[in-house]
Amino acid sequence: MELLRADIHREYVRREPDRPFLVAIDGLSGAGKTTMVEQLRGIATNEVVLHIDDFIVERHRRYATGQSEAMEYYALQWDVELLVETLFKPLREGQTNLMLPYYERDQDAVNMRTIEIAPNTLVLIEGIFLLRDEWRPYFDYIVYLDCPREVRYERVLNRDTYIGDLSERLAKYERRYWPGEAHYIKTINPQAQADQIVPSS
Repeated sequence: MELLRADIHREYVRREPDRPFLVAIDGLSGAGKTTMVEQLRGIATNEVVLHIDDFIVERHRRYATGQSEAMEYYALQWDVELLVETLFKPLREGQTNLMLPYYERDQDAVNMRTIEIAPNTLVLIEGIFLLRDEWRPYFDYIVYLDCPREVRYERVLNRDTYIGDLSERLAKYERRYWPGEAHYIKTINPQAQADQIVPSS
């Protein structure tokens, strides 16, 4: 971990001075992305952590759309183009005030909130599917967490109790999440695009 922190810091200090430095923490469900981003805190004096799952869309836009559940998850869970316009492009251009679409789960609604990010900020963005074609060009440094499938599966099935009992969790992952992840691996090959592949167990 210290070698990874040192590598990110080295690239960060070489950054273009008029815009933030964007680091992707990518990996499949249960790989340990949230844990890793916490371990990476403190690389720079000015940091912001963003979780891509904070920006999903309302349920009616990602369920019962007529597409397969796997593609609803991969293609519709986020408004991909909106995040380009509100998050990735403004960061790349060095804008300091961003209006971001935060999803409020208890209301099933998206509310726009303003956040301020200074040009010298190290921005750690964690989440799945970060290296899709629309978002990949905006990252300056990419970390991919490579976690054994059996470990990831056990983690998510024990973690996501909001879905229902164990059989309901397993059915939803088999129907929706794991096929969506398989599509990502097949079409994007995120490991091939990473600056660092970090084993996670």
